[in-house]
Amino acid sequence: MKEERTVPRKLTDLRIMIRGAGEMASGTACRLYRAGFRNLLMTEIDNPLAVRRLVSFSEAICEGDWAVEGIGSTGIDHPEEAPNLWSENIIPIIVDPQALSRHAVNPQVFIDATLAKKNLGTAIDYAPLVIGMGPGFHASRDVHYVIETNRGHDLGRLISNGSASPNTGTPGNIAGYTGERVLRAPDDGLFQSDRRIGDLVEKGATVGQVAGAPVKAQIKGLLRGLIRPGFSVTRGLKIGDMDPRCEPSYCNTISEKARSIGGTVLEAVLMKFNTP
Repeated sequence: MKEERTVPRKLTDLRIMIRGAGEMASGTACRLYRAGFRNLLMTEIDNPLAVRRLVSFSEAICEGDWAVEGIGSTGIDHPEEAPNLWSENIIPIIVDPQALSRHAVNPQVFIDATLAKKNLGTAIDYAPLVIGMGPGFHASRDVHYVIETNRGHDLGRLISNGSASPNTGTPGNIAGYTGERVLRAPDDGLFQSDRRIGDLVEKGATVGQVAGAPVKAQIKGLLRGLIRPGFSVTRGLKIGDMDPRCEPSYCNTISEKARSIGGTVLEAVLMKFNTP
């Protein structure tokens, strides 16, 4: 499926590739999809570590099929399978950590939404429009645009020259809580848990364990996110998210941050391809 990068006559026929299929990447895919852009291909690692799994298309890697807010996705083995799913308005997800599928898809838009806090190899020549989310990218050098992902006044700002704010290491404030609402791996090893996303958890309760070391909740709240049990983790890795607001619907709906960032991606696409 080698196609030219020329802009299609119909703007919504643009081929868009998203590196990553976690929460922010999935929020972006949903905004593009609802705006009419259906030729989307998302890439992931073979053991996705998304915390907010219920709103992450990466679950299709493990489940085969997954839906986020009514939008369906399916795991594929080869990029050549993507057009058939596009014709059915389904988003294909492929295990492709290095985004090598771009050579077959030849996208007009490439979005690095891994939020790895560093550039994992994305280059400005990957597509006519290349976008990087968060720190680790320099707009006009590594990518065409960078999107600010740090919560605050500049969240979602489109940067055409320069970089996003450095990683603060402090999670966003929700109902007065920051770092204490995040569950982290106490050691290297396999994460095990019998908890489910949406469970109400008391402060001090055990949520799971890694290599025999317990993972305990530091606050009372709803378990808004939890990585898939049975996956290997490293010490300090974010493996869960407690929400003190205790609103069940927040577990399976896209967050305001993901919607904001996704809206900025849509802005960048229209600026590039829809300018008179």
